[in-house]
Amino acid sequence: MTKQLVTIIFLFIVCFIWSCAQTSSEKKRSKPAPDDISVLSALPLELPVPPDNPITKEKTALGKLLFFDPILSGNKDVACATCHHPEFGFAESLEISIGVNGKGLGSKRNFNSPNDIPFVKRNSQTIINTAFNGIRNNRQTDASSAPMFWDLRATSLESQSLEPIKTFEEMRGHAYEENVALDVIIQRLKQIKEYRQLFENAFGTKDAISKENLGKAIATYERTLVANNSKFDQYMRGDKTKLSRNETDGMFLFLKSGCAKCHNGPMLSDFKTHTMGVADVEQLGFSDDGFEKTYAFRTPSLRNLRFSFPYMHNGKLKTLKEVLEFYEDLSGGKISNPKVKPAQIDTLVSKLKVEFKDISLILEFLSTLNDDKFDRSIPSKVPSKLKVGGNIEND
Repeated sequence: MTKQLVTIIFLFIVCFIWSCAQTSSEKKRSKPAPDDISVLSALPLELPVPPDNPITKEKTALGKLLFFDPILSGNKDVACATCHHPEFGFAESLEISIGVNGKGLGSKRNFNSPNDIPFVKRNSQTIINTAFNGIRNNRQTDASSAPMFWDLRATSLESQSLEPIKTFEEMRGHAYEENVALDVIIQRLKQIKEYRQLFENAFGTKDAISKENLGKAIATYERTLVANNSKFDQYMRGDKTKLSRNETDGMFLFLKSGCAKCHNGPMLSDFKTHTMGVADVEQLGFSDDGFEKTYAFRTPSLRNLRFSFPYMHNGKLKTLKEVLEFYEDLSGGKISNPKVKPAQIDTLVSKLKVEFKDISLILEFLSTLNDDKFDRSIPSKVPSKLKVGGNIEND
């Protein structure tokens, strides 16, 4: 073999190797990252507000009094705050709540005796940040059509705030029928001079006490219960010192595991319903089949989980570690609810890869979503002169 031929062969090999390296490099660059952080984002600093219900201090103050006043319940013993108390991050520490004919607060709350009122059907979700319900990355948010409840049965805080008043086991009880519940409450409020004045100040007209304005006032107060400056929010706004190495590792494991397929956007929720086969709770006495009888429930926000335990639509799982272990089992084909068939489980489950070794780091990331800088203040009294927050004093 001549020296010239050897040189040609050598150059050919070098070119071939270089070409392969370039092709491999291009493939690496074009391959989409499985841990794309852009599916997550900080909460906005501005609140989405319906154009027909602007926030004012008068309306907020009125809504706060109504939220804590048991005048809105059939037996005048339950307020909105009974199951959404500041002490528990405006959520509830029970699996499923006890509404009318109950006594006590949080885990110490029990039914009075005798009792024929059932438990509230589902776990009480926190009110904090519900102003942002429905928010998605880079999309306009319409506060007047924001998804509410575990089964999406109401849209907007304005309509959501009136539903518990009409619900038998939540606030209505045996006092009157559902179809007249709001009419009775409006008449009660009209009989209280202080409320007549407060509604007039808030809405700028006489005789302002109405169903519509009742919903608007409560919704306005709820809309101001915001915690949008967590360590995660600050990190996503540009301060990369806010998260530790473990917390950022946990965030990328959260993304890699597939959790962000449903828990994404500023609220870490897609606000869609998914069937996951969570086991029923014994207290309910029947199987809750969820949205349109599919055993699907809306994806909850992952914000302020420190304050909103227990977890899932019925509070079945007590800790976040249990929640992650539940998803680890689910991705392995284990369904907790025998009434849910494998074909019903959401197809996104096939993309879940929660591994036991990653759980501790994912939990560290989830802790960065907590923000305890929300309004915890409670009125010293309410216009009805009833017990603030309802019958919540423990013996």
